[in-house]
Amino acid sequence: MKNSLRQSMAWLHTWSGLLLGWLLLAMFVTGTSAYFREEISLWMEPELHASHATPETPELAWQALNRLAPDARAWDIRLPDARAPVVELGWQPDTPEAQNEGRRRGERAIMDAATGEILTPRATRGGDFLYRFHFELYGVPRLWARWLVCVATMFMLVAIISGVITHKKIFKDFFTFRPGKGQRSWLDAHNATAVLALPFHFMITYSGLLLFMVMLMPWGIDAAYNGDRRAFFDDAFPRATETTAQSQEAAPMTDIAPLLAQTRRAFDQPVTRIEVNRPNRAGATVSISTDREPEITGRRRGSAPTLVFQANSGALLETRPGTSEALPAAVRFYNLFANLHLARFADPAVRWLFFLSGLGGCAMVATGLLLWVAKRTQQLKQRQPGASLRLVNALNMASMTGLIGAMAFYFAANRLLPVELAQRESWEIRVFFISWLLSLAHALWRPNRRGWIEQLAGITVLWLSVPLLDMATTGSHLFSATAWQHGALAGFDLACLLLGALWGYALWRVARHGGGKKGTARQPRRSPGTATGAAS
Repeated sequence: MKNSLRQSMAWLHTWSGLLLGWLLLAMFVTGTSAYFREEISLWMEPELHASHATPETPELAWQALNRLAPDARAWDIRLPDARAPVVELGWQPDTPEAQNEGRRRGERAIMDAATGEILTPRATRGGDFLYRFHFELYGVPRLWARWLVCVATMFMLVAIISGVITHKKIFKDFFTFRPGKGQRSWLDAHNATAVLALPFHFMITYSGLLLFMVMLMPWGIDAAYNGDRRAFFDDAFPRATETTAQSQEAAPMTDIAPLLAQTRRAFDQPVTRIEVNRPNRAGATVSISTDREPEITGRRRGSAPTLVFQANSGALLETRPGTSEALPAAVRFYNLFANLHLARFADPAVRWLFFLSGLGGCAMVATGLLLWVAKRTQQLKQRQPGASLRLVNALNMASMTGLIGAMAFYFAANRLLPVELAQRESWEIRVFFISWLLSLAHALWRPNRRGWIEQLAGITVLWLSVPLLDMATTGSHLFSATAWQHGALAGFDLACLLLGALWGYALWRVARHGGGKKGTARQPRRSPGTATGAAS
């Protein structure tokens, strides 16, 4: 540690940012992509692209469940919305095997909203893989992975606070950018990306820790509930309970159409979900929920405006306004940060704002890692970099261009792997990690400017190729009406083209900064290949 507070904070900022910076960057990249995980999942399931909602969609879903599971314990129908064009059907078999310590295990099917046909999309984890990797990694025991992610997040929080203390002119430096200055340029870029979305960076880090509060700080809950954490969750996040006797006597249900119309009139919102308890039995109930205005302190489930009907007669039993005002203050505080972190309340404009702020976080971490190498490279003067500096630069390369390339390979594998391949979703993930591992091997082999140029060239070609593969293998590509009917599909291809252009620009700047000289022996100060020219 250093003598003054600012020097101590600078030391803390540097090392807290470096030690887990590569993991933090992977968390930021995959977490930022998760703001559009539903759109990514839709793109990766082209078999669903032709579906579109019609006025008959709810009745088609009602009929489908009567065919698939007339004697189920419960039904769940999720109707299409702006982000999903299909109907999700769920049901819980009325068997002892369907119960797992009080947790219901059910079946699921996807239905074409226009025709009522049951669809079978290709096996893929879609955007959920990137979302889960963001906080659970992959191939690591879940508890250990979450602890590792939490430790990295704590390091991130320390780096943010110490960075603000260290840079006494941080807001003034935000308006300063000096291109072509090597280390100075990376520091300017680091300051700008850090300050531009500083409130977002602090919020996303703090709320990420809050989501794991029970794991990180369980002592108060354990003391209050004598170690029974299930009781705590039941009190803090109560679940809906069955309000009618569980009769096994068969009884016909009323037509669903009048109930849907009544719910739409009551809340002046489109219906989004239908839940049936004990279908086709005496005493069955139907809960019909509508869309609602975004509520930042609301719960994820059970907070939508809902009417509950007696399924046999159609009589109205209960009206649920769907507000969070009745929730305890502590629960609303938790919901506030959980919803902010996951952007559950966000409309498309806010989701894009969060996405761009997340990209700023990616750039902040990346420029910090590159700055660390640039600073030590400058100190070398005419000496060759040592093994530790080459290792850090290789890890930088693999965590940046390697990860970005692995994501492009993941999307390309979705289009190239045979649809009937066994364990297909696992093979998509294997392609992701194999390509990432190969990029690390390449970076360790060429931890210099030439390595950066080669990997930038590779990811440029990869991202530009994804829309071409989409065009060659599906009928819902950028130049088809189906893609524009669901704007997310066209938007995905456009984003790939934009990213390809961005990496191509970075390639051009890095290659141009090299002055056309081969190798790195003539330019020992730039030999680690930190792509310092990209900031020029």
